[in-house]
Amino acid sequence: MSHVIGLKCRECGTEYPAGIQNTCYECFGPLEVNYDWDYVSDHISKEKIAAGPKSIWRYADMLPLESEKRVDLGAGFNKLHRAERLGAALGLDELYILDESVNPTNSFKDRVTSVAVSKALEFDIKAVGCASTGNLAAAVGAHAAKAGLPAYIFIPATIELGKIVQMLVYGPNVIAVEGTYDDANRLASEVADSHPDWAFVNINIRPYYTEGSKTLAYETAEQLNWQVPDHVVAPLASGALLCAISRGYKELERVGLVDRADFKISGSQPQNCSPISAAVQNNNEVVPVRNFETVAHSLAIGNPADGYYAKKTILDSGGFAASPTDAEIIDAIHLLARTEGIFTEPAGGTTVAGLKKLVESGHIRKDERVVVYVTGNGLKAQDTLLKSLQRPPVIKPMISEFERLFAPKLDIHEQKAAIAI
Repeated sequence: MSHVIGLKCRECGTEYPAGIQNTCYECFGPLEVNYDWDYVSDHISKEKIAAGPKSIWRYADMLPLESEKRVDLGAGFNKLHRAERLGAALGLDELYILDESVNPTNSFKDRVTSVAVSKALEFDIKAVGCASTGNLAAAVGAHAAKAGLPAYIFIPATIELGKIVQMLVYGPNVIAVEGTYDDANRLASEVADSHPDWAFVNINIRPYYTEGSKTLAYETAEQLNWQVPDHVVAPLASGALLCAISRGYKELERVGLVDRADFKISGSQPQNCSPISAAVQNNNEVVPVRNFETVAHSLAIGNPADGYYAKKTILDSGGFAASPTDAEIIDAIHLLARTEGIFTEPAGGTTVAGLKKLVESGHIRKDERVVVYVTGNGLKAQDTLLKSLQRPPVIKPMISEFERLFAPKLDIHEQKAAIAI
């Protein structure tokens, strides 16, 4: 007997056996994994999780794999930082950061890819692939290499050089597409349709892929001694991450691992590409965006696949959405680094900048226990950040040269005279 029943349409409820499929044949709605939650409740416990691997696979009873064919590079179970200095700067009493920059390929995409490539092995597929703005490409390249599978990765030609270097080193077939992420995704979908024995992690096996993001909620609650925060803030791109985090907290309540899952969830999206945030702020439909440009390349999805569901999840919880400018995103990267020692990419800067705006607007209260998800490493976006930094001064190797730069403006005698006055 398995804890996975199969797939189920999110709209009409039609059920299907587990397979390579992402949309409902009856209504074209998206599919999600259908679990036997009674079976899960009978077989999971806090003690069993604590004895499991220090990765997302400690929560295997709530993930869609039905065998031991795990492709595990060690993604997940990252430290939940108590962010006292950032919290003080923003006016929050209790702020935490789950830092995803320390995953094997330095972003949260290792979680979803570990689940998707493992499920692809279970389906005995011949190749894997994805459409990506950079982070997913690196994660798929690394996990495909570990699994011994060829990979086909479609990216917009304009993404950061650092991300291209990282994905190439794993040896996948990388195809740079002229246009936006949406153009690359459309081409990747056509390739997936023409190769039914290939698994594109965020396209034809997307129902399994998104399950990996739920582990962000699981390990947050575990590190809070099995309690759910009052308010969580996540970046918005396709909207799938935010929906999965929300679903994860509710599943913990369903299987009895937390007493309650009463929380607000808010999102943040760069102002220049913010179809979900705009829909939340105006309470109208998610309108796709074209011809956008933002420093937060990994969030630049003009036609978000889960936009409708992300907007509904936010508003149903009582949360809200922010849309910071590119300048505010860069400032937030510096603020996070200076206060907490965490160097994030513009996607993480978008989340922190959004948090700041949500506090200032009163959508997040001072006394709430808040958790923020920082999803990627700043080393991937050095070419973007160089513009906001100054080169260090060059001096001769002499102490007088150092003191010329850093000694106080007044000498000690002048300071005493100033105090006496």
